[in-house]
Amino acid sequence: MGSFPPSVRAPRRPVATASASVLLLACGATTGPPGQGPTDTTTGTSATAATAGDASGGDATATGPSTTSTSGDATGTGGSSGTAGGDGTSVPYRGVNLAGAEFGEGSLPGIFGVDYTYPTPEEVTYFAGKGMNVVRLPFRWERLQPVPMAPFDDAELARLSAVVDDATAQGVYVLLDPHNYARYFGDVVGSPALPVEAFTDFWSRLAGIFGNDPHVLFGLMNEPHDMATEVWLSDANAALAAIRAAGASNLVLVPGNGYTGAHAWADGWYGTPNSEVMDGVVDPAGNFAYELHQYLDADSSGTSPTCVGPSIGADRLVVVTDWLRQRGARGFLGEFAGSSDPTCLAALDQMLSFVEANDDVWIGWTYWAAGPWWGDDMFSLEPQGGMDRPQMAALAPHLPAP
Repeated sequence: MGSFPPSVRAPRRPVATASASVLLLACGATTGPPGQGPTDTTTGTSATAATAGDASGGDATATGPSTTSTSGDATGTGGSSGTAGGDGTSVPYRGVNLAGAEFGEGSLPGIFGVDYTYPTPEEVTYFAGKGMNVVRLPFRWERLQPVPMAPFDDAELARLSAVVDDATAQGVYVLLDPHNYARYFGDVVGSPALPVEAFTDFWSRLAGIFGNDPHVLFGLMNEPHDMATEVWLSDANAALAAIRAAGASNLVLVPGNGYTGAHAWADGWYGTPNSEVMDGVVDPAGNFAYELHQYLDADSSGTSPTCVGPSIGADRLVVVTDWLRQRGARGFLGEFAGSSDPTCLAALDQMLSFVEANDDVWIGWTYWAAGPWWGDDMFSLEPQGGMDRPQMAALAPHLPAP
């Protein structure tokens, strides 16, 4: 998403029409301009475990559920030491993005049921039945708060709250995700056109509604990009302060700049690298994790059905995993996906094995994506005709028994 040249990628965005909900494009990308994106376009060496870095690892214990994977040994070799900090048994959050409420970004606020929709209770039930215990819920800030610094729209808040209430009643965690790319009606958060106070007002209100619900997590923002990393850090810290001032103690996920791509965490094509800036996150409650996204195609854009190789997902997580461990920080893999191609299915499996092998750092993951309007998208996890999608078979070994 963003201002990529056409030769690099087209924004993958689901678009619905009044007569038929047709998935034309999907979303979720983490790449850069030509020649400045990821360099690991070959499979390289297998990286099923990151280097140990700071052996102490800091406090990487999540404040949510504790689950045990049904997968086997998730350890392997990788990095310089070939050791990992975790034993693969305590990745607490495992689930899926249930998309739809962020659709129709060309029609904002748009018409519910025409331009966008929300996931159904049946979808939550299906994924809970597979052993998933968290759904990431993308939505648009402009729909919930059509006027900055103003009260939320009652109808939109009711729709959002209904999904949260249904999911939490089933024991499923909900990760609220304003899917806005650090923008509001096109204006960048923290710019003269959109002062950071608008962002803090939004989060203060949202925290006042869902604060201290133990089953609600806050994702500060989806994929900030095309802005100074330092500006995004300032925005994020202001929002964290507003959330805590509202009395909310919820776990907060903080993305980086450059679409928060794991592979590009230390790159400079988007500005000052996240690795040099984002350790400046300040959470008064000390209850946050970094949100990372990572796709498996050659440019990490999530636009191709072809994955580089079976180890590519794990390989691309090594650098940021070391960075997190050295700081005693936590990570959450908020978006990742692969097509039904056998190489992609193997890459998904190895990627999650890597996460489990480094569970002193990684606290959760949500696959991209499912939702009622996904149709035949190559990444869709939405069951079709009562049948599981092929990707579910790759995820299932990494899920606890429901």
